This record gives sequence, structure tokens and C-alpha cells, in this order.
Amino acid sequence: MTTTQLDAEQAWQELQRIRVPQERVYDEVERCAQDDAKTTYLSAALMWVFLATSGLDLPTWAFWLVFTTYVALISALAVICNRRSRMRLHRSRHSWRQVATLIGSAVITGTIIVVSGHLVESLALPFGSLIQATVSVGFFVLFVGPANRWAISTLRTRDAKPVQAEACR
Repeated sequence: MTTTQLDAEQAWQELQRIRVPQERVYDEVERCAQDDAKTTYLSAALMWVFLATSGLDLPTWAFWLVFTTYVALISALAVICNRRSRMRLHRSRHSWRQVATLIGSAVITGTIIVVSGHLVESLALPFGSLIQATVSVGFFVLFVGPANRWAISTLRTRDAKPVQAEACR
């Protein structure tokens, strides 16, 4: 069994050679999460238009046309935003927080849409679909920004913990 002796300086340089590209990936992912406001507002605007028009008395074919257009625009927005990022994380690097944020966002947004719809119907408010759309989109915008930052915040710290644990040994 042969062991290779490395002095502290060589070990530090080797560690930095590995760590710097990894830090750049995390910097890019965090930058994209911080610059996500435009995408959030565009998604919210599309959702508001869809919810406002779905409350109108449209014929069935018109509703399905609006729904199909909404799904197509949201899908196109997701594809464009995914391609905008220069670096992507490997699927194994995504944390449980990112999955929880996706599921939580869908559940909260869906719940707010349903609850506000029932509230508008029970109170028989005029322009109910506009009120429902505004309330739902307001909750969406308030939830998405902090949730995305929370989900991304663990990426860098997940790799830092093993390094710190070994440094203590």
C-alpha cells in the first residue's frame, strides 16, 4: 500500500481547484433565483388573465381555448426561463426544499383559487372573477419569491457541511 504525501499547501491548492468551479455553479443558480422577479410577475399576469376570463360566462369551446392558450404560454415561459440559465444543477443536487417549494406552491395557489372562488360566490360580489384573480395572484406573488430564495439557500451549505466536519477531525 502506497500513500502519497501532500503538504498542506498542495492540499489547499487542490481543494481550491475543485471548489472554485463548483462555487461558480452555485453563484449562477443563486443569481437566477434572485433575478426571477420578471418571470414571477409574467406568470402572475398570465394567471390573472386566465382567472379573470374563466369567471366570465364563456361558451365551452371558448373556455377550452383560453385554457389551452394559458397552458401553452406558461409552458413556453418555463422553457425560455430554463434555457436562459447558463448552468444547470445535476438532478442529484436538487434539495428536498426545491421539491417542497414546487408542491407547496401548487397546493397553496390552488387552495387560494378555490377558497376565493367560493367566497366570491357566497357573497355574490360583482366582478367576482376579477376579485378572485386579484386575490389569488396576490398570494402567488407573495409566496413565490421568498419560497424560491428559501429553496435555493441550502445548495451551497449542503456541500460546506462535509468539508467543515472533516476539518474538525
